[in-house]
Amino acid sequence: MQENRQQTINLIKQILEDKKGENIEIFNLKDTDYFVDHVIIATAFVDKHALALLDSLKKELKQKGESFFHIDEENPNWIVADLGDIIVHIFTENQRKKFNLEEFLAKMAMQKNQDSN
Repeated sequence: MQENRQQTINLIKQILEDKKGENIEIFNLKDTDYFVDHVIIATAFVDKHALALLDSLKKELKQKGESFFHIDEENPNWIVADLGDIIVHIFTENQRKKFNLEEFLAKMAMQKNQDSN
Protein backbone atom coordinates (compact mmCIF):
# COMPACT_ATOMS: atom_id res chain seq x y z
CA MET A 1 0.00 0.00 0.00
CA GLN A 2 2.71 2.49 0.99
CA GLU A 3 4.65 1.78 -2.21
CA ASN A 4 1.48 2.53 -4.15
CA ARG A 5 1.15 5.91 -2.47
CA GLN A 6 4.78 6.70 -3.24
CA GLN A 7 4.04 6.01 -6.91
CA THR A 8 1.08 8.39 -6.71
CA ILE A 9 3.25 11.06 -5.08
CA ASN A 10 5.88 10.61 -7.79
CA LEU A 11 3.19 10.86 -10.47
CA ILE A 12 1.78 14.07 -8.95
CA LYS A 13 5.28 15.56 -8.87
CA GLN A 14 5.88 14.53 -12.50
CA ILE A 15 2.58 16.04 -13.68
CA LEU A 16 3.33 19.31 -11.89
CA GLU A 17 6.88 19.42 -13.30
CA ASP A 18 5.68 18.61 -16.84
CA LYS A 19 3.22 21.49 -16.69
CA LYS A 20 5.87 23.92 -15.39
CA GLY A 21 4.89 23.95 -11.72
CA GLU A 22 7.81 25.34 -9.72
CA ASN A 23 9.46 24.81 -6.33
CA ILE A 24 7.68 21.52 -5.74
CA GLU A 25 8.09 20.31 -2.17
CA ILE A 26 6.88 17.04 -0.70
CA PHE A 27 6.38 16.57 3.03
CA ASN A 28 6.12 13.12 4.59
CA LEU A 29 3.96 13.62 7.66
CA LYS A 30 3.12 9.98 8.29
CA ASP A 31 3.34 9.19 12.02
CA THR A 32 2.78 12.84 12.98
CA ASP A 33 -0.35 14.48 14.40
CA TYR A 34 -1.09 16.07 11.02
CA PHE A 35 -4.35 14.98 9.39
CA VAL A 36 -2.79 13.55 6.20
CA ASP A 37 0.30 11.46 5.45
CA HIS A 38 1.75 13.60 2.65
CA VAL A 39 1.53 17.22 1.52
CA ILE A 40 2.74 18.44 -1.85
CA ILE A 41 3.20 22.15 -2.52
CA ALA A 42 3.84 23.72 -5.92
CA THR A 43 4.02 27.26 -7.25
CA ALA A 44 2.14 28.41 -10.35
CA PHE A 45 3.07 31.50 -12.37
CA VAL A 46 -0.43 33.04 -12.21
CA ASP A 47 -3.91 31.92 -11.21
CA LYS A 48 -4.75 30.61 -14.70
CA HIS A 49 -1.62 28.45 -14.57
CA ALA A 50 -2.72 27.13 -11.16
CA LEU A 51 -6.08 26.10 -12.63
CA ALA A 52 -4.33 24.43 -15.57
CA LEU A 53 -2.11 22.48 -13.15
CA LEU A 54 -5.21 21.34 -11.28
CA ASP A 55 -6.92 20.28 -14.52
CA SER A 56 -3.87 18.19 -15.47
CA LEU A 57 -3.83 16.54 -12.04
CA LYS A 58 -7.54 15.74 -12.17
CA LYS A 59 -7.36 14.33 -15.68
CA GLU A 60 -4.26 12.18 -15.21
CA LEU A 61 -4.95 10.97 -11.67
CA LYS A 62 -8.56 10.02 -12.38
CA GLN A 63 -7.30 7.90 -15.30
CA LYS A 64 -5.15 6.05 -12.72
CA GLY A 65 -8.18 5.44 -10.50
CA GLU A 66 -7.44 8.13 -7.92
CA SER A 67 -10.35 9.82 -6.17
CA PHE A 68 -10.49 13.45 -5.14
CA PHE A 69 -12.38 13.84 -1.88
CA HIS A 70 -12.51 17.61 -2.13
CA ILE A 71 -11.11 20.34 -4.36
CA ASP A 72 -11.07 23.97 -3.27
CA GLU A 73 -10.50 26.10 -6.34
CA GLU A 74 -12.62 29.06 -5.28
CA ASN A 75 -9.47 31.16 -4.92
CA PRO A 76 -7.20 30.21 -7.84
CA ASN A 77 -4.25 31.81 -6.05
CA TRP A 78 -4.36 28.90 -3.57
CA ILE A 79 -5.90 25.66 -4.78
CA VAL A 80 -6.21 22.65 -2.50
CA ALA A 81 -6.80 19.14 -3.80
CA ASP A 82 -7.57 16.45 -1.21
CA LEU A 83 -6.87 12.84 -2.17
CA GLY A 84 -7.52 11.50 1.32
CA ASP A 85 -4.03 10.79 2.61
CA ILE A 86 -2.36 13.25 0.20
CA ILE A 87 -3.08 16.99 -0.01
CA VAL A 88 -1.83 19.07 -2.93
CA HIS A 89 -1.51 22.85 -2.55
CA ILE A 90 -1.01 24.93 -5.69
CA PHE A 91 -0.10 28.53 -4.86
CA THR A 92 0.76 31.57 -6.87
CA GLU A 93 4.11 32.88 -5.66
CA ASN A 94 2.75 35.78 -3.57
CA GLN A 95 0.23 33.53 -1.81
CA ARG A 96 2.87 30.92 -1.10
CA LYS A 97 5.16 33.52 0.48
CA LYS A 98 2.28 35.05 2.42
CA PHE A 99 1.15 31.79 4.05
CA ASN A 100 4.56 30.06 4.24
CA LEU A 101 2.92 26.69 4.78
CA GLU A 102 6.16 24.80 4.24
CA GLU A 103 7.70 26.27 7.40
CA PHE A 104 4.87 24.79 9.46
CA LEU A 105 5.03 21.46 7.62
CA ALA A 106 8.81 21.24 7.95
CA LYS A 107 8.46 21.69 11.73
CA MET A 108 5.87 18.89 11.82
CA ALA A 109 8.16 16.60 9.83
CA MET A 110 11.16 17.51 12.01
CA GLN A 111 9.18 16.79 15.16
CA LYS A 112 8.36 13.34 13.78
CA ASN A 113 12.06 12.64 13.24
CA GLN A 114 12.95 13.77 16.77
CA ASP A 115 10.16 11.68 18.30
CA SER A 116 11.38 8.55 16.50
CA ASN A 117 14.94 8.93 17.86
